[in-house]
Amino acid sequence: MSTSAEERVRPPARAQESPQKFLREQLVALKELLDKPLTTYYLIIMCSALLLALGLMMVLSASSIEALNKTGSPFSWFIKQSLSAAIGVPLMYACSRLPVKFFRWAGYPLMALSIIALVMVLFIGSSELGAQRWIYIGPLTVQPSEPAKLGLVLWGADLLARRARQGKIEWRQMLIPLMPGTAILAVMVMLGSDLGTTLVLFMIFLALLWVVGAPIKLFGGIMALAVLAAVIMIKVEPYRMARIGAFLDPWADAQGAGYQAVQGQIAMGSGGWFGVGLGESRQKWSWLPHGESDFIFAILGEELGLMGTLIVVALFGLLGYAGLRVAVRVNDAFTRLAAAAMVAWVVGQATVNMGAVLGVLPITGIPLPLVSYGGSSLLPTLSALGMLLSFARREPGAREALAARGPGPAARALSWLGLRRTTRGRATR
Repeated sequence: MSTSAEERVRPPARAQESPQKFLREQLVALKELLDKPLTTYYLIIMCSALLLALGLMMVLSASSIEALNKTGSPFSWFIKQSLSAAIGVPLMYACSRLPVKFFRWAGYPLMALSIIALVMVLFIGSSELGAQRWIYIGPLTVQPSEPAKLGLVLWGADLLARRARQGKIEWRQMLIPLMPGTAILAVMVMLGSDLGTTLVLFMIFLALLWVVGAPIKLFGGIMALAVLAAVIMIKVEPYRMARIGAFLDPWADAQGAGYQAVQGQIAMGSGGWFGVGLGESRQKWSWLPHGESDFIFAILGEELGLMGTLIVVALFGLLGYAGLRVAVRVNDAFTRLAAAAMVAWVVGQATVNMGAVLGVLPITGIPLPLVSYGGSSLLPTLSALGMLLSFARREPGAREALAARGPGPAARALSWLGLRRTTRGRATR
C-alpha cells in the first residue's frame, strides 16, 4: 500500500493541536487529579517523607565534622536524629488513626504540661548561648517550647470551636481565655530568651483568630501591641540589638555580630545552580555555627545549590497547600481551626528560618521543621502531621476511597506474619 508524499510529511494530529488547547487539557487533567478525595492525604505523606529523608541526609552531612570533634564519631548526631525519626514516624502513623475527639481532649493536658515544663526550665534548665531553653534528663535533651506549639494549636482550636457552636461569637469571647493562655506561654518562652519560638506562637494565635473570623480592627490592635512588646524586648537585651544591627548590615561586623549571617550567605552563594556536591560543603568545617540546626538550609544550599533549595521551598509550599485544603474541605470547626493553625506553625516557622538564612529576616534561632537536627522539634512536628493526616481521612469521599483501596501496608504486614487475615478488603482477626 503506497503512501503519498503529502501524507508522509504531514505532522501527527497531536502536533497540529494549538498550545492553548494542549494547556487546557493539562489543566483539566490537573483539576481532576486535585478533585480526587485522597489527593490531600497522599500530598501530606509525600511532602513529609521527602522532607524527613532530606533532613536526615543533610544532618549527616552538616553535623559530621563537629560531631567528630566533640564525640569522636561523625555519626553521633545523625544516629540521634535517626532514633528520633524512628520514634516519630510510628507516632505520626498512630496520630493519623486517632479520632478527632482525641485531639480535642489532648489539647488541655498538653497545654498544662507545657506550661509546667516551661516553668521548670527557668529553674533547672540549661543555659546555652544566652538562651535557657533545654532540660537535660540523662542523655536526653528536652525543649519544652516545642510541644507547647502543638498544645496551643489543639487547645486554642477546641476553645474557639466550642464557642463557635453557639453562632457568631464576639471578639471578647475570641480573646478570653485564648489571649491570656497564649500570653502565658509567650512570657515563659521569652523568659528563656527564645524570641523565635515566641514569634511562632504569635503566628498560631493570629491564624486561629483569622479562621474564626476576627475583625480587621482587632488584628490591627494586636499587631500594634505585638510590635510594641517586640521593641521593648529587643531594647532590654543587648544581644538582640546586635542581631538587628547584623541583620541590617552583617558585613559591617563580619567577625562579630554578623559572623553567622555572613557565613550563611557565603555558603548559599557558593552553591550556584546545582551545588558543590552532597557532603562537599566547606562551611561545615567549623566556619558556619549551628550548620546542622538553625542554618542547615545554608549547608543544603551550598551542597545542592539553588535547585535543592527550590525543591525544599516547593515541598513546604505543597505541605501548606495540603493543610489549607483540609481546612477548606472539612465541615467541623475544630478540624478547620487546627489544620489552619498547624499550617501557620510549620510553614510559618520554615519561612522564618529560610528568611533568616537568606538575610531577609533577622536571625531568630528556630529550626527548619523536619530538616534541622533536634528530636524536641521533630517529634511534635511529626505528631502534628499525623493529626493532619487524620483530618485528611475525613475529607468528603476519603473514607470510601480508603475502604475501596483495601488493607494498608500495616494490615498486610500483619497478615504475612499470620497475625491478621484479610477478606475482601477488610481485615479480620
